[in-house]
Amino acid sequence: MVITAKIILVLLMLFMVVNLFRALFAMLRNDPTKPSMTKYLGQRVLFSAIAIVLIVILLASGVLVPNPRPY
Repeated sequence: MVITAKIILVLLMLFMVVNLFRALFAMLRNDPTKPSMTKYLGQRVLFSAIAIVLIVILLASGVLVPNPRPY
């Protein structure tokens, strides 16, 4: 279960990076027939919100254990 949760979180992070670069290319292209930059940035925000909610749920349920000594 822990490895599955970590894989899902890594995939969400990769989707965020991919959408960031897609927004960059949409901004540079500036083609009105293609989707705008805000679509990709909105998807990036959505994936990051999902990742944060998933991390909070996994921490609350005890699946993920935070580092007891962060230093």
